[in-house]
Amino acid sequence: MVGHPDLPICTACGTQFDLPSSGSLKSCRICDDPRQFVPAAGQSWTTLSDLQSSHKNTWTQDTVDSRIWSISTEPKFGIGQRCILLQTSSGNVLWDCIALLDDETVERIKGMGGLKVIVISHPHYYTTHLDWAGAFGCPVYLAKEDVEWCCREDREGRRKLIEGDRETVEGMGGVVAAKPGGHFPGSLVLAWEKKLFIADTMVTTPSAYYHVDRQPGTISYAFMWSIPNMIPLPPSELIKMWQVLKTLNFESTYAAFVGTEIRDKNVKGRVLESMKIQARNEGYNEHEILNQKWPE
Repeated sequence: MVGHPDLPICTACGTQFDLPSSGSLKSCRICDDPRQFVPAAGQSWTTLSDLQSSHKNTWTQDTVDSRIWSISTEPKFGIGQRCILLQTSSGNVLWDCIALLDDETVERIKGMGGLKVIVISHPHYYTTHLDWAGAFGCPVYLAKEDVEWCCREDREGRRKLIEGDRETVEGMGGVVAAKPGGHFPGSLVLAWEKKLFIADTMVTTPSAYYHVDRQPGTISYAFMWSIPNMIPLPPSELIKMWQVLKTLNFESTYAAFVGTEIRDKNVKGRVLESMKIQARNEGYNEHEILNQKWPE
């Protein structure tokens, strides 16, 4: 059995803690943070062992690029996000993480060449990342600003901290982790071959998917401090995010859940326009973000 079968895992967010399941853990510090929430029924816990017996991971191949695989858990567990396996010419990259790791998942990934690195966007998706990194003998990249949210001690030295606004992942030429921040101070995106993997750093809106005759003022992305509690980011954060995002070359975005891909050569322009729409609707009619242009 892979991983640490008896460590407690929060059922609301999927975070794993460094305590035996019989310990006195009363609350999840991830869910106690105002960006997240404690369910109405209160805090509850499971273990990796229990997850392995009650859930399974499903695989979805990208319809356009066969080198991209989404891995998600059924039935839905925690937040319900996917992790994404990228089969690059330098080896496999896992973007983000899910709580369930089982023998079947490990065998399948090893059969595809294993993992060279794991990169995780923000603390809500840290889940069981040390178990994943240990199973594949690889490093896991996190933002330095957000490492305080890690809930397990890294005894094997798997974590690598990203300090600057962007970093080419070691040994993975062409895979760039960038740090727009916003949702968390260290919230990351991953850029690879004109694709931008955005997790919750930008939230893809329902109106994003229709590409024909889009009406003026139609938003494609929202930029949120708290997504479940619907607290938006102010323009002062949006301009910081744009200064990082505008340096990246992308024509598609992949968000946190299966089926949330947006493919449009003007997608970077839609990101900027979405920032402007959000700023104006927050009551800001004069702000630096409204003066930005793309292409410059």
